[in-house]
Amino acid sequence: MKKVYFMLLSLVIMMGILVGCSQNEVNPNSDEMDQQQEQADETEEEVQFTISEANGETVIEQKDITIDDGAILMDVLKQHFEVEETDGFITSIEGHSIDEQEGIYWMYDVNGEMASVGATELELTDGDHIHFDLQSTD
Repeated sequence: MKKVYFMLLSLVIMMGILVGCSQNEVNPNSDEMDQQQEQADETEEEVQFTISEANGETVIEQKDITIDDGAILMDVLKQHFEVEETDGFITSIEGHSIDEQEGIYWMYDVNGEMASVGATELELTDGDHIHFDLQSTD
C-alpha cells in the first residue's frame, strides 16, 4: 500500500513540476509576432514635406509622412495633399495654383538640391526632405 501512495505522490509531484515549468515558458508565437513588429517598425520610412510660396517666404504646410519602401513622390503627394496636375505637371497644391502669365510655377527640391526628374519618377528614400515652392521662374 505504501508503494501505491508513494507512486501517486511521485506522480502528483511530477505533474506539478511539469505544470509549473510550462507556465514559465514563453509563447513562441508571441516572440515571432514581436520580431515581425520590430522588423516592420525598422522598415517604416519617413520623409518631410514642406509646401511654400515665394522662395519659402510663406509656408503653406509642413508635415512628416511615413512612406512605404520605394514610394513615388507624386503618389505620396496626392495621398497627403490636395493636388491638381496635368500630364504629371503639378498645377495646384492645397489650392495654390500656378500662374503661367506671371511665370509662377511649382518647383521642388530634394534634400536642398533641385530635382533632376519629375515627381512621377522620383523614388523617395527614408529621411528625404521634399520642398515644393510656388515661385517665379524669372
